[in-house]
Amino acid sequence: MSALAGRAVWVIGASSGIGAALAAELVVRGARVAISARRPDQLKDVAGDRMSAVPLDVTDRIAVDVAAKEVAGLIGAPDLVVFSAGVWEQLDAAAWNRDLFARHIEVNLLGLNNVLGAVLPPMLERGRGGFVGVSSVAGYRGLAGAEAYGATKAAQINLLEALRIAVAGLGVDVVTVCPGFVKTELTAGNSFPMPFIIEADHAARAICDGLERGRAEIVFPLPMAVLMKIARLLPVRLWATAMQRVRRPTAR
Repeated sequence: MSALAGRAVWVIGASSGIGAALAAELVVRGARVAISARRPDQLKDVAGDRMSAVPLDVTDRIAVDVAAKEVAGLIGAPDLVVFSAGVWEQLDAAAWNRDLFARHIEVNLLGLNNVLGAVLPPMLERGRGGFVGVSSVAGYRGLAGAEAYGATKAAQINLLEALRIAVAGLGVDVVTVCPGFVKTELTAGNSFPMPFIIEADHAARAICDGLERGRAEIVFPLPMAVLMKIARLLPVRLWATAMQRVRRPTAR
């Protein structure tokens, strides 16, 4: 039996892509699942009669608090909350778009903040639970075109790592997920090569496998994980020189 069987899981950002695939995989493994996202029609399509659907815009702090209470009423206090909401759009440094940069901050980082504020205190009060943040390998190093997206993903990785240390021994697990390229709506418009790209259901299985094994960090696919882990060790000038020859952005 799956270690996820019977657990109450709330997946946020589940109307498509990794979040939708992950929700479906969790159901297969026996979890009780509630899903949230901004698009109610797509959310209902994903949920069907297998999941509870609670529409939500993570940038609305009050709405997040209300949704958290609704989810608890539908599936019980979540044993696991997954933050998979995200925005990706390429930024042109020569025509800096302040609004686009701010939108990445609002969704990818402040949205995460809103969700943590709603779900973390109750978990700590109960002395049990888990929080999963879906970040990206784009947060490991700077990539041209991903100035906004990469900055928020780097911040997520740092935040989740710090949080893991802060709550150690208090019964709450913090898991960081860093996918490479995954076929989703976010990557569908990319016109550049995406090495080692995988399907969303492959990503969902990798995440669930990692959760069942109790991993604190889940990075996939393996070739991309190895490549980006090595990239983190390269000196700044060497990385910059290499990337100037490539000049391509990334996104999950």
